[in-house]
Amino acid sequence: MIAKLTGLLDETGEDWAVIDVGGVGYLVHCSARTLASLGERGEACRLYTDLQVSENDMRLLGFATAGERDWFRLLTQVQGVGSKVGLAILSALSTDDLRDACARGDAATVARANGVGPKLAGRIVNELKDKAGALPGGSSLPGAVPVPRGGANADAVSALQNLGFKPAVAAQAVARAVEELGEGAAEGDVIRVALKRAAG
Repeated sequence: MIAKLTGLLDETGEDWAVIDVGGVGYLVHCSARTLASLGERGEACRLYTDLQVSENDMRLLGFATAGERDWFRLLTQVQGVGSKVGLAILSALSTDDLRDACARGDAATVARANGVGPKLAGRIVNELKDKAGALPGGSSLPGAVPVPRGGANADAVSALQNLGFKPAVAAQAVARAVEELGEGAAEGDVIRVALKRAAG
């Protein structure tokens, strides 16, 4: 699977960008927030990606941060939330806003996104409220698991989740690893120590 693209911004549209990676142009569908973060045409950029394959389509989704990608994956697990609605939610709300809304059960905030009615917004916050504290973004809410800030730390949390650890366990293990190693620790070291803490 394609997990990340680093290249030059070649072209953008309403909800997509073309990233030139070594002469190959990747069409990547993005939220409005991610598109705004890419910079000017011809500039270097990096996107975390998620590849979605269906019977009739194959599409690459791009995200400015690993945290945004993690939220997208969570959102699209909710019945009625496809890639288009997932990107619409991430266009309307920052990951901070989304995490806080889910933790509070605030469906009205989620319903601000295009294509999200009250019923779907309610389903989203109900299904994700218990997971909200384990993902990057948002303030410290009661019961939330603090996740260390920074792309490398978010990547480490994502890596542990990919190995089968629950979001809350992964977040706590990474937080403890960063506390032990210090903020400037390399991602590989953080993952190694976090794995020991998660498995311990």
